[in-house]
Amino acid sequence: MTEEIETLDALGLLCPLPVLKARKRLKSMAPGAVLRLLADDPAAVIDVPHFCTEAGHVLIAQDESSGHQVYLIRRAE
Repeated sequence: MTEEIETLDALGLLCPLPVLKARKRLKSMAPGAVLRLLADDPAAVIDVPHFCTEAGHVLIAQDESSGHQVYLIRRAE
């Protein structure tokens, strides 16, 4: 079984918009679902992990790709 991953493109958005958009998208997703967040805001490397910890979501992975960050976030159960 392959897990479906939704992608949220927050490229070009500055703090706090990537986190706010991720929060809104995650609310509409099923518990345990995975969101791929693309961001190029330098503050996102601090904001996204902090948001996940505070909201109870799991930050599965954090990577750099072609000048932007890629985050995989599993929605809280």
